[in-house]
Amino acid sequence: MDPPHAPGAPPCPSCAHPSCRRGRAARLSLFGGHRAEFAREHLRAASLQARNPHLLIWFGESTLSYWIAGPTGLAEASGPDSLTRILEHVPASL
Repeated sequence: MDPPHAPGAPPCPSCAHPSCRRGRAARLSLFGGHRAEFAREHLRAASLQARNPHLLIWFGESTLSYWIAGPTGLAEASGPDSLTRILEHVPASL
């Protein structure tokens, strides 16, 4: 990952820092309730949602986290790897 930015620095045009991604997203219009900056994350959540219809899976733009809601409660995943680990422990159907 790139080195940290100075507080208050303008967002980089293409780095993966959460602060830069939030800054770039803030300048974008909403399209279907989502910002284009996070399209990859929304697509991943939608794909996993399609394979797990017994759960609700989404990407939260404010938290930059994935969320899974099911009968046992709510879980937050900080990234794709932790999302996969959580889903491995959820039954395939309820």
